[in-house]
Amino acid sequence: MSWERPPASKCWEAIDAYITSVYGEGGAPAAVRGRLETLRAMPDESFFDSTAFERDDKNAPTRYSVRLGNPHYPHMKLVVERAPDGRGYLFRADTHDHHIRPAPESREYKAFVELMQQNQKSAEHVEAEWARRGLPTFKEYLRQDLARRAQHSSPPPSRSP
Repeated sequence: MSWERPPASKCWEAIDAYITSVYGEGGAPAAVRGRLETLRAMPDESFFDSTAFERDDKNAPTRYSVRLGNPHYPHMKLVVERAPDGRGYLFRADTHDHHIRPAPESREYKAFVELMQQNQKSAEHVEAEWARRGLPTFKEYLRQDLARRAQHSSPPPSRSP
């Protein structure tokens, strides 16, 4: 199923919001700046062909991600993915820390849980900035979808005799 990927300009707006939200005025570390330079070298029409992006499927991707990290964890990602309706796109901050977790009795468990909490705060901050800028996020998609459903399921107004 084909879907409308965002124009490069919208991706740059999302990247700018992410970097500002996570790193502040100090800017991103060298590894992140290198990935962004790789993206900047791409013409707009082939932006998503950049090697800076990881893809969920090499032939028909529905999810592109780039590691932008945060001050505590270098693996957090900005994700551009197909919206649930199959047509549009959404931006998401992927903390990329839910796939592994030390055992609760391990020495690393407490520190890892704290890291996950820091990552979640970073992701929420980024997504709030995207929403403030009017960029599409999953939460915004859900809000709009619920509003549409409520509008279609509300009973018709009663008519006076």
